[in-house]
Amino acid sequence: MSQQEEPEADEEVTTPIEELRERKREAELGGGEERIQRQHDKGKMTARERIDYFVDEGSFHEIDPFVEHRVQAFGMDEKKYAGDAVVTGYGEVNGRKVFLFAHDFTVLGGSVGEVVADKICKVMDKAIEAGVPFIGLNDSGGARIQEGVNSLVGFAKIFQRNTKASGLIPQISAIMGPCAGGATYSPALTDFTFMVEDTSHMFITGPDVIETVTGEQVSKEELGGAKTHATKSGVAHFAARSEEQALDDIRRLLSYLPQNNMEEPPRAQPWDDPKRTCDDLADIVPNEPRKPYDMTTVIDRIVDEDSFFEVHDGWARNVVTGYGRMDGRVVGVVANQPRVSAGTLDIEASEKAARFVRFCDSFNIPIVTLVDVPGFMPGTDQEHNGIIRRGAKLIYAYAEATVPLLSVIVRKAYGGAYIVMSSKFLGSDVNYAWPGSEMAVLGPRGAVNILYRNEIANADEPDKKRQELMDEFREEFAHPYGPAKRGYLDDVIEPQDTRKRLIDDLDLLERKRKDTPPKDHGNIPL
Repeated sequence: MSQQEEPEADEEVTTPIEELRERKREAELGGGEERIQRQHDKGKMTARERIDYFVDEGSFHEIDPFVEHRVQAFGMDEKKYAGDAVVTGYGEVNGRKVFLFAHDFTVLGGSVGEVVADKICKVMDKAIEAGVPFIGLNDSGGARIQEGVNSLVGFAKIFQRNTKASGLIPQISAIMGPCAGGATYSPALTDFTFMVEDTSHMFITGPDVIETVTGEQVSKEELGGAKTHATKSGVAHFAARSEEQALDDIRRLLSYLPQNNMEEPPRAQPWDDPKRTCDDLADIVPNEPRKPYDMTTVIDRIVDEDSFFEVHDGWARNVVTGYGRMDGRVVGVVANQPRVSAGTLDIEASEKAARFVRFCDSFNIPIVTLVDVPGFMPGTDQEHNGIIRRGAKLIYAYAEATVPLLSVIVRKAYGGAYIVMSSKFLGSDVNYAWPGSEMAVLGPRGAVNILYRNEIANADEPDKKRQELMDEFREEFAHPYGPAKRGYLDDVIEPQDTRKRLIDDLDLLERKRKDTPPKDHGNIPL
C-alpha cells in the first residue's frame, strides 16, 4: 500500500468540509454579483431573497444545490453553475410546511433545461407525497434553446405533475418576471396565480412575434402585464404592487387553505362573537330591486371581522369570490355584485365562480352563497360566445359539490340564475331568504310586459298601469313565502340574524357525509 504523499509546506489543503462550504457560497451567488445587481436595478429580488422573505426565518432546506446541467455544446460547458437556474426545497409558512421552487434569473436567464425541470419535478413529487402545498416563484426566460427538445420534454414533465397534484394539494404560482411560451401553462394549471405590476409578464407569443405575424403593435405590459391578466383575461387572480406584497398575500392565502385534500382548513381561534347581530344589513341593501350597492359590505358584516380575503377581485367583477372566517372556521364566499352590471351572470362570472366552487369542494371548504341576481346577461355577444355551454359550468360545479353549501337570497333571484346560484335542488344544504326578497321566473317588469301586454298597451296611462301591475305581481308572486311554503327555502330570516344562523348551520354540517357513487369522473362542460 503506497504511502500518501505529504503536501508541500506552502501548499493549501482543502478539506471536504471547506469544499462544501465553498460550493454553497458559489450556489448562493447564482450568476454573480453583477447579475444580482442587474436584478435589483429592475426592482426585483433574487431567487434566494424571495425564498428568505417568504418562508419562516431559518426554516428553508434546499434540495439539489450542487446539480449542474450536462450540456457540452454551444459553449455551455463554460457556463455551469451549482444548482443550475432554479432553487428548490422546502420550508415553513406560519409553521406549516410547503415545498417550492424559485427560478434564478441571474443564471442563464432562469431558463428551463433538463436539470432545472428535473429539480422542479423532484420537489413536486415530494410535495404530493408529503401532502403539502406547492409554490412556484416564476422568473424565467423560458425553454433553454441550447438544450433543444430536452427543455420541451422538461415542461411536459412539469405539466404532468401539475395535473397529478391538482385537487390533492394546493398549487400557487407567483410570476415575478417574464413567463412566456409553453412556460405559461404550468401557472395556468395551478390553483392561484399572482403577478407583480410593472415587472412580471405572461404571454404565449411576445410583442415582436405578434407584430411580425399580424402587424399589430402592442407593448409587453399591455399584452401580458399584471393589470391585463388581472382585469381582462382572468389569468391572474391577484395583481400586487410589489414582490413583497405578492409574497405576503400568498402567505395570507395559505392561512385559509388545508395542507391537502384529506385535511380540513385550519380553524383560527375565534375573535368575533358568533352570536353577533348584523343590525345595519337591512339598511345596506336597498328595497328597490334595481338600486346598486356593494355586496362586499354585506360580506364583511356577516363573516368574522376583517377576515374576508377577496380572490380575482379585478376580473368578472359582477360576481365576488373569496375566503372568510365564521367563528374562526374557513368558508368560501360566492356572491353577486349589484354595483357591477347589476350582478347579472355572464360568461366570465360563471367561469370565475365555477372554478372557485370546484377548488373549495376539492379542499373541504364550505361555501356560502349570497344571491342578488336579475338573471343571465342578454345579448348576441353572450349567446354567440357560448353562455349556454359556459354558464353550465357553474351549474355543474354546485351540483357536484360535496362540501356544505349554504345560500341566502338577499334581494332577488330571477329565472335560470335563481337555479344556478346554489338553489335547493342543485344540492344546497341550507337555503334562506330575507323578507323583502323576490323569486320568480322573471322580474316583475318583464313578467307583466308579457302577461299583460295588451292591457298595458290599451291603457290611458301605460306607465302607470304597468307599475300597478308590477306591484300586484310582486305582492302575489315574487315574495319569498310562496317558495318557503313549498320547502324550496328552509326559512325566511331577518337580515340581522344571518350571521348567527349560518354559523349554527356550519356547526351542524361539519359532519356532513361526502359519500358519492364511484365513477372515473364527470364530463364538466369545458
